[in-house]
Amino acid sequence: MSGAIYKNENETEQVKHPARPRGDAADRLGTEPIGRLLVRFSIPAVTGMLVNALYNVVDRIFVGRGVNEIALGGLSLVLPLMTVSMAFAMLFGVGSANMISMRLGQGRRQEAENALNHCLVLLAVVGFLLMGLGLVFLEPVLSVLGAQEDSQALDYARRYLRIILYGSPFMMVGFGFSHCTRAQGFPVVTMVSMILGAVLNTILDPVFIFIFHWGVEGAAWATIISQLVSAIWIVAFNIRGRTVIKLRPRSFRPSLGIIGQIMAFGSAQFLLQFIMSGVQLLYNTSMGWYGQEALGTENGGDIALSGMSINGSIAMLILMPVFGINQGAQPILGYNYGAKKYGRVFRAWLGATAAATAICTLGFALGEIFPLALVKLFAPDGSPQLFRFSVWALRVMLLLFPLNGFQIVAANMFVVTGRPRVSIFLTTLRQCIALIPCILIFGKIWGLWGVVAAAPVADGFSFLLTAVMIAIELKALRKMAGK
Repeated sequence: MSGAIYKNENETEQVKHPARPRGDAADRLGTEPIGRLLVRFSIPAVTGMLVNALYNVVDRIFVGRGVNEIALGGLSLVLPLMTVSMAFAMLFGVGSANMISMRLGQGRRQEAENALNHCLVLLAVVGFLLMGLGLVFLEPVLSVLGAQEDSQALDYARRYLRIILYGSPFMMVGFGFSHCTRAQGFPVVTMVSMILGAVLNTILDPVFIFIFHWGVEGAAWATIISQLVSAIWIVAFNIRGRTVIKLRPRSFRPSLGIIGQIMAFGSAQFLLQFIMSGVQLLYNTSMGWYGQEALGTENGGDIALSGMSINGSIAMLILMPVFGINQGAQPILGYNYGAKKYGRVFRAWLGATAAATAICTLGFALGEIFPLALVKLFAPDGSPQLFRFSVWALRVMLLLFPLNGFQIVAANMFVVTGRPRVSIFLTTLRQCIALIPCILIFGKIWGLWGVVAAAPVADGFSFLLTAVMIAIELKALRKMAGK
């Protein structure tokens, strides 16, 4: 298959776009060796995604060490709402980035610049809207987070959420706009923006928690201050930096058509994040339903909630590099597909898939061999019940984890080739179509242990179906490359 694609690569690479100045950052996406591009784009993206994950992970580490293990459950209760904000950030950020990279590949620079302007406006408006709605309806929102009525973790969630909502606009602008910067060929700038915020968060967390004794409120303040700094950095670069396209408010031309295209391009990632929020809520609720009976303690629901919070953080640290590779490959895939260089598209996808699978396999190995050490990073003084549940659950959840890298990169391929509905289906396959029924059915039969076992079953089913569909797509790509 690959040989046939490579056959006409030299011919397809003759395509030029005279509207674009030669040698700029975007042009290099279509000329530099694929391996070098993947390294140059993926390493900053992986670093950036890991750093972005540290916002939540560092908060949990310091809260678990500086407050108590039940407070970890409080942060877990808030996570579905934070994931909703992330979903909108990816809807507009990833959608705009996909549109920008493809329009640059087609030589339509003005349309790419207008998409950049739309991205900032959409992120800011929706960010402030989510903040306002969250603050006004704080108590009703808390009542549906999945905690039992007598949960001690609910009070920690209330104290954390009341503050973290003020950072919604900063998080959305900083995280969402970074995708547009990467799409123009500046992955290092995106990485610096994320590192700047995460390092500041890591510094402020212990100061606010251990020195000022602000508890979970301190973790929330550290997060939103860091997100503000990161957002200022990335927006300033797109106004005054040496970007391929500029953020020019005066050239902004509102267009429902552009908004629709942005949302179509970003819909797969949006739906994935939104469904992840629902799955997190289902997990939280299931911990409350089955935790007390399974763990044999009065606060078993809160302990199980904290354990899943820890395991979720560990899984996040493994998957964030995979998402980074996926994002790093996206400008390469999008540009070359737009420029009809299909051999380069195939090679970029293959390289991204191999790297993503390697990372998931490494994470699987670490989780299976050193589960207790990983859990103790978050709660070194945790209860025996917490350690027993978390270690067992982590090993079960990671059983088929090596398959996830392939599925994540494969789903993104359909966005690049202009088939977002297929991408949405594959993206939601594990997180919704397979996982949610498994949680409900297995939980009903085996209780807490069945809920945990749902993840590897969903991983296996999703992998098989994704493999069939991507094989068909690659065959079509081969035909477009000229056989």
